[in-house]
Amino acid sequence: MKVLSIQSAVAYGHVGNSAAVFPLQRIGVEVMPVYTVNFSNHTGYGAWRGPLIAPDDVREVITGIEERGAFPQIDVILSGYQGSEGIADVILDAVARIKAANPAAIYACDPVMGNAKSGCFVAPAIPVLLRERVVPAADLITPNQFELGYLTGTEPDTLESTLASVDLARAMGPRTVLVTSVERPDREEGTLEMLAVDDQGAWIVTTPQLPMKANGSGDVTAALFTAHYRRTGDAADALARTASSVFDLLTATLESGERELQLVESQEAYAHPRLQFAVRQVR
Repeated sequence: MKVLSIQSAVAYGHVGNSAAVFPLQRIGVEVMPVYTVNFSNHTGYGAWRGPLIAPDDVREVITGIEERGAFPQIDVILSGYQGSEGIADVILDAVARIKAANPAAIYACDPVMGNAKSGCFVAPAIPVLLRERVVPAADLITPNQFELGYLTGTEPDTLESTLASVDLARAMGPRTVLVTSVERPDREEGTLEMLAVDDQGAWIVTTPQLPMKANGSGDVTAALFTAHYRRTGDAADALARTASSVFDLLTATLESGERELQLVESQEAYAHPRLQFAVRQVR
């Protein structure tokens, strides 16, 4: 499998491509990382150095990949945080050109906008752009529960309302939806859930909720689920593998006492997930 991953990059720590590339490689995926920024560290520190990469420069890198004859071999286009409207245009153009070269390719979009605790943290134009142009072009999206509500103009909380919101999102274009950070009022205390829905059904997995916030964990989740799903077409299996790998990555990070993901140290969790959490079909 070959993935073109258009995301940010940092030298210190792990977010964007600096979070997604190694886990994908560790499960045997060939990754072509294209950077949208090249920062010293993620912006959660409040200070960082390095350049935003101009959309035209990002487009040039992708064109160079096309000139090597790679487009027909690309199975997945993956995108995450979109810092500017111009980057969306570049991504959508790349998706169209790659699908023309390989109609079996899929576009997986992580529509990063914010979360339930901090609200929306992107520029005001980005959610509108994602909702109106980017998500309709995607085959697979991986919003958290907050972002799912933002995309669909709903407030999902129960399993029923979250499934209803997913149906609205699927009606926009993408056939497969992974919802992360699902927090239902009636869930068992101290747990967190993920929900995967495609044409075959809907499945949910429950894991303990760890007392931490780890930048980049959503990027790892989107990358692993996309790769597993593209490889097998089995949403339940992809959900089980992703939940297992990411939980063990977060556990290792928590136990280390470090702020940054223990990405390399947790590599066996990607290559050989323990599958310790049962996946339940809910539709």
